[in-house]
Amino acid sequence: MSTQTVSPSYRLEQKRNINGVFPGPKSVALNTRRAAVVAKGVASSVPVYVSDADGGIVLDVDGNSFIDLGAGIAVTSVGASDPAVVEAVKNQVEHFTHTCFMVTPYEGYIALAEKLHEVTPGDHEKRTVLFNSGAEAVENAIKIARSATGRDAVVAFDHAYHGRTNLTMGLTAKAMPYKTGFGPFASEIYRMPMSYPYREENPEITGTEAAERVILAIEKQIGADQTAAILIEPIQGEGGFIVPAEGFLPRLAEWAKAKGIVFIADEVQSGFCRTGEWFAVQHEGVVPDILTMAKGIAGGLPLSAVTGRAELLDAVHPGGLGGTYGGNPVACAAALAAISTMETQDLSGRARRIEETTVPRLQRLAEDTGVIGEVRGRGAMLALEFVKPGTKTPDADITKAVAAACLAEGVIILTCGTYGNVVRLLPPLVISDELLSDALDVLEAAVRAQL
Repeated sequence: MSTQTVSPSYRLEQKRNINGVFPGPKSVALNTRRAAVVAKGVASSVPVYVSDADGGIVLDVDGNSFIDLGAGIAVTSVGASDPAVVEAVKNQVEHFTHTCFMVTPYEGYIALAEKLHEVTPGDHEKRTVLFNSGAEAVENAIKIARSATGRDAVVAFDHAYHGRTNLTMGLTAKAMPYKTGFGPFASEIYRMPMSYPYREENPEITGTEAAERVILAIEKQIGADQTAAILIEPIQGEGGFIVPAEGFLPRLAEWAKAKGIVFIADEVQSGFCRTGEWFAVQHEGVVPDILTMAKGIAGGLPLSAVTGRAELLDAVHPGGLGGTYGGNPVACAAALAAISTMETQDLSGRARRIEETTVPRLQRLAEDTGVIGEVRGRGAMLALEFVKPGTKTPDADITKAVAAACLAEGVIILTCGTYGNVVRLLPPLVISDELLSDALDVLEAAVRAQL
């Protein structure tokens, strides 16, 4: 039940090990304390409590070691305690932890903006503003688009997830658990059909044709001249790791440009080498007007960014953008270090190798079992959609059972999807081949055990 490789570059031994009763007594005790003080609305998918994490391993308080195929929902791409990030954070906190960039600014914010302009697609003049969370980034991107265009309407898509604030809940497609009971939501949000190749009524529809379907609906239902922005995840996250058909994103971006509509790529989950490119839009050569970024940006520290065309971001009046903690100096230092690690270790290339290793195994599993309707994704952002055999009927029950079986054997995996029937794989990009192979062995066994 373990791998053979132990990398000397990690503090923790890189192997899984469940050493006793699961969950252990210390986790059970912490859960009792939690029930007395933490709101029930905050749910955790894994019933153990972490004491340490490093590389591809999460260690719980009872000494159990889990292979991490979640990376904190695509956050710890460089590992949960990357040495470069740790050193950068230590150096920064020795000087100052906060001054507020809107009061007394500092170089780290500027240096990170410069770096983001280097790694994001497009050679146009750019501007950046930093925030704390993905939802904040999306919300401010909408503010910027509305300010720059003088228009109100915003287009979002079926299966989208954009956050938990009032505006981003309105942009999010899934009701439970994200929206139910929390309305009313912000107005002037219009939902359009996503390109979802596996579930298209017409399986022959091309990406370009699916985009034309959206364009026609916008023109008829909203009016291009009333539309401030089109907001889309290049690969949808919580909605099920849906990869739109080739041509869908380029056609929408082309039409938006012609109509003066701001094309916003929400790269909160798909960005920073996760899909085998710095950003998922680059797989089809799309250059968005604005990108929203978070999750993998700062090696686990809370930080987000909006980067876009200079004329758009500069259209907002001074003081119209910001926030007390936005671009916190410690988080900026962590982000610069994390991006450096991504560059020096070629983590985009590593994500591609993870895909090359993983997808063939998952496809064979799908062929053998008949319960996996589709294997999809890019790089280290991969998914299995579970269905009832011989149909496309979503099967959330087997999805939950597979996740639970994996956890019991020491592998953390996450589920997602509008229908709750998708297992998503988001390993740290620094995970070793041996550890990844071991985790896939466990996943395969868990799926076969459900048959």
